[in-house]
Amino acid sequence: MKTQLITLLITCSFLFCTGSASAQKLTLMLDWFPNIDHLPIYVAQEKGLFKEKGLEVEIISPSETADGLKLAASGNVDIAVSYEPQTIIAASAGLKIKVIGKLVEHPLTTLLFLKSKGIKTPKDLEGKKIGYTVPGLMDVLLKAFMNINGVTDYEPVNVGFTIVPALVSKNVAAVMGPFKTYETVTMAHRNIEAEFFELEKWGIPDYEELIFVSGVKTLAKKQASIKDFIESVETATAYMHENPEESLQIYLKALPEVDPRIETDAFRLTLPFYATPGGSDVAAWQRFADFSLKHGLIENPVKVTDLIHAW
Repeated sequence: MKTQLITLLITCSFLFCTGSASAQKLTLMLDWFPNIDHLPIYVAQEKGLFKEKGLEVEIISPSETADGLKLAASGNVDIAVSYEPQTIIAASAGLKIKVIGKLVEHPLTTLLFLKSKGIKTPKDLEGKKIGYTVPGLMDVLLKAFMNINGVTDYEPVNVGFTIVPALVSKNVAAVMGPFKTYETVTMAHRNIEAEFFELEKWGIPDYEELIFVSGVKTLAKKQASIKDFIESVETATAYMHENPEESLQIYLKALPEVDPRIETDAFRLTLPFYATPGGSDVAAWQRFADFSLKHGLIENPVKVTDLIHAW
């Protein structure tokens, strides 16, 4: 009996160690500091959905807004949260990347300005300094937006993460890149009235705002685990739609440093935009890629069927 008990304990210990050792580690780099746009990721993490798939996911914030895509392409991170326009620009430039899933499936990006500025149309920005957030993306989108809307005289300024200070200090008249579901909320909580131009209503085609990207080599090496990651996020997103209040509390508990008032208001606005299950809309992606080529966002054409990974 004693021998059998020792054998059983050794076997259990072996299985436990093997299970821990066999967990597939994945690194995920966000596009920005953690915020409500990333809620399904944190729900998947906190509810153990990644763990159920045998995944151990490390979530990392970027030091620069363009870091994730480059690090995914080089294999220094396994997965990155990025933007459809930025990904098309990168693919045109030859970066070896694949789109593996979606997080927010319609544009949230705006050209944001203070209501007190009295701006009514893009032409009111003529001769002004205009900020942008993500180099290599928002400055390029800004150029296309201005060209389409007939604004020829403006000075682009990289404001990075400092959107509100740049506007309030009057360093810039407007900023390309803020989300209509987030920065507008943070400004409202500071009693700052904001207005904005929605890009898709001023000549920019519909696109998927936030997506997941992997490097080609990483995807080939870790395809099964990356698929498990995407399925876990989709499960978490479905759970969020069925249990929005509980999901919000899970997120707030995971990130106690965020302002719960701002995140709660932002969540209400973002909820309709989180991605539905299934792959990306290939035809819509191709329309945006063709638009990008026509308006000078990219120099080389992009065939999106080569860019979007089919699961």
